[in-house]
Amino acid sequence: MSADPTTDTAAAPLLLDSALQDFRFSRLECLMIDATPSAVYEATRRLDLLTIHSPLFDMVMWARGVPDRLRRRPLPAPPTMRVADLFDVDTHDQNQPWVALGETPGRELAFGAVGKVWKPAIEWRRIEPAAFTGFEEPGWAKMAAAFTVHPYGTRRSLLVYEARTVCTDPESTARFGRYWTLVSPGVGIVLRAALRSVKTAAEHPDRPGPVRVQGTETERDET
Repeated sequence: MSADPTTDTAAAPLLLDSALQDFRFSRLECLMIDATPSAVYEATRRLDLLTIHSPLFDMVMWARGVPDRLRRRPLPAPPTMRVADLFDVDTHDQNQPWVALGETPGRELAFGAVGKVWKPAIEWRRIEPAAFTGFEEPGWAKMAAAFTVHPYGTRRSLLVYEARTVCTDPESTARFGRYWTLVSPGVGIVLRAALRSVKTAAEHPDRPGPVRVQGTETERDET
């Protein structure tokens, strides 16, 4: 029997849509992973962005810190930058501009920040999660991102990492647009490196050590 074309096949709504449904700029990357959705979700939650290394990724992060180094005021690096730290209250850092916007256990982790990222040294504005969606003060960029896990067959998963941005007035939109033209490829590198890191952690949970991305493959440092 053929499927009824009138059947409602709408997917469950995304937390990312609730946080930032209308946006001007976006980047989306996805990756197939040979692991169950639950394993992929837990690996995503444990992801520590400070353990990801590759020539391109390190170059992007180094270049972003150049303005602060030239001003002789480099920001101290935190000991870890785990995704879970944004969502676990007992490890929440009030000085962290990125805040948790919602979590659907086993499926989606959404987070966001407000800042003037086009400045040589980023100016952040911490906004609490409840006020994020309604924040409209002129001069700022609102950025929301999410990891979303989708089942693919019975033993594989599709992990999506999407980042969205909207600005609060035409002038900041123009400034961010010029900035985005330059950094969008670098943002893609960061998103893909994070996805490949999760892939390795989910497919090879028995391998300890920081993740190193070599070309298009991700390997764990065995040292």
